Order: sequence, then structure tokens, then C-alpha cells
Amino acid sequence: MADLLFPTSVIGSLPRPKFVRDLIADDAKFDDVEYEHLMGHAIGAAVALQEAAGLDVVTDGEWWRKSYIGVIAELAHGFELSTNPADGRPWTVVVDRLSPKQPGFIAKEVAFLKCLTDREIKATVPAPALLGERMWDPEKSKKAYPKREDFVRDCVPILRREVELLRDEGVSIVQVDDPHLCLFVDPDVRQQYDDADRASDFAVDMDNQVVDGIDGVTLAVHLCRRAGARARGEAEHRGSYDPILNQLGRLKVDHITMEFTSPGAGDMSVFKRLPEHIEIGLGCVSCQPGQIDSAETIVSRVEQALKHISPERITLNPDCGFAPGSAAEVSLDEVYTKLKNEVEAAHRLREKYG
Repeated sequence: MADLLFPTSVIGSLPRPKFVRDLIADDAKFDDVEYEHLMGHAIGAAVALQEAAGLDVVTDGEWWRKSYIGVIAELAHGFELSTNPADGRPWTVVVDRLSPKQPGFIAKEVAFLKCLTDREIKATVPAPALLGERMWDPEKSKKAYPKREDFVRDCVPILRREVELLRDEGVSIVQVDDPHLCLFVDPDVRQQYDDADRASDFAVDMDNQVVDGIDGVTLAVHLCRRAGARARGEAEHRGSYDPILNQLGRLKVDHITMEFTSPGAGDMSVFKRLPEHIEIGLGCVSCQPGQIDSAETIVSRVEQALKHISPERITLNPDCGFAPGSAAEVSLDEVYTKLKNEVEAAHRLREKYG
């Protein structure tokens, strides 16, 4: 894909149809053999959707996982399933010191996916600092980890080993999902921290420790501006990427995905201030339910980016995933149309700039 202009991809997740949500439900009645059989067929359909749309890079939709964050509990011992007192939803929280549990759990997802497609494959892992924000509790976790930062640091070797195994499995792209780092674009969020720059520097340092020195695979970081929250009618992060540009410049990765379908994302001139070796996964397709961007709209967004960055550095992808949370109800037919339009836009751009 190195010689292909404007390759097309998804971020990671795809919407789960109801039968898939039933498969991963806590009260599901399927035994292990039946579950593996049915989910395998489901993922075959997810791959077929992406290939029929024409994508160059595919994922399994993250359908094997109940949560893109909670997958850490498959990789390490030390967690318990609790109930979040804020909203009553299931909550995986760290309660004991981490130790390896199933190294290769995510790599196994890729091994299965390779049997279904000859396209390039992307796999995703959660960012360490994100896990600290979501899975550490000052009361429940204090015996094992009195400080949040110590838990985050212990996540690093668990995740790094998984990245190595993914590389060995032959995945094309390993993406660290770090919506926590993107929190710091928002002035309201920054005010909640004693030192927002120190906190965002820590997030970058942890990401770097997960991937630094691992070769033979494209390494990426995904930034999210609360696309899932926008789909639920909540507010997005306000502010351009400027407050975290120094941090982004320190990431030891090949590729950063950045969302630009919402007005709050700011000006694409920020690309000029990133290191020239960094490729950009351009969020140029809205993942808002009911909003289908035409190929013309997608082309126009990419051409705005081309004022500040060369064509060779751009990958097309939607903003965020299409299914943040296993309960998201989004039409797969709608997603298919969006992805077809993304691919059509890429074809038009290749004809013009190739």
C-alpha cells in the first residue's frame, strides 16, 4: 500500500447488529463452541461489507470484544467487573496487581481475520493513560495501586507484548486508541487538571513506551473528539488541536488519525506543524447516524488538507468508529453507503493527483 495514494480505511469498530450484541451479552446462553462458530460467521459478514465497499485496509469491527477498553482484562489478571455508580453500567475496574493472562488474545483476532481476507489489516489496542482514566478507582483500586499513574505504567508491558505479537502475526497497522490525549484540546477539560501539559505529556510517554523500537509494522495513534458522544447528542471537545501539537510531535509513531468533519476541530493548517514523516489518517467521513457524506463532500475535505500536506501522507477514514459501545444501534446499510462514498472519493482523488 506504500505506493497507493489516498488509501481507505475504517478506524476500528463497526456497528454490531442485534444478533452480535446478543452473542456478547452478559446473559448470553451460547456455549464456547457455538459462540466461536456464530461470531466467526458474523465477522465474515463484517469483512465482506468492507471489501464490497472497496476499502484497502480492513478490521474485524472489534466484534470479538465487549469493549475496546475492557479488552485489557483479557490480556491481564487484576480486574473485576463492577457497576459504575455514576450511571449503573457494567464497569471493569482494577483491584489487584496486574499479571499476564492471555498474551496474544488480540493477535488471535488477527489470525482469524487473515483467514478471511487478503487486504491489509489494522488491529487496535487501548492507550495506557486511557485505561487509567476509565479503570482505576481511588477506593476500589487503592490496595493494588494507590496512585493512578502506577496502574498506567503497569499496563505498558502488557500492551507492548500484545503489539509485538500483532507484529509477529503479520498485521499491517497497529493503532493505539487514545481519546484521552485528545481531551486536552478542550479548555474546559484542561482547567480540571493542575497541569494539563504534564498530564498530556504523561499520556504521550506511555504511548511511546508501548510502541517505541517495534519495527516491521506501521504504528498509529488515534485521536477522538467524542464522536460517540456527539452521536448521543452530547457535546464534542471544543478547541483546535493546537494545545496538544507539541505532544503529537513527540509521538514515536508513523501515523496519527485526526478528526475533521466537525467545525470544532479547527483549521487543517496544524498539519504543517507536525513532523514530516507522520502520515495523517484524515477523518473526512462523518460517523454521525443519519448523516451520509457524498463523495464530493469527502473530496472537498481532503482537498482542504492538501493545502497543508502532501497527498502521499493522507489516508482516508471516518471520524472515530461507527459503533462506540456495544449497544450502539447504527444501520450497517448506512455504514456501507458511507464507506462506498469514501472509496469513490479516493478514486476521484487518485485520478486527479496520481
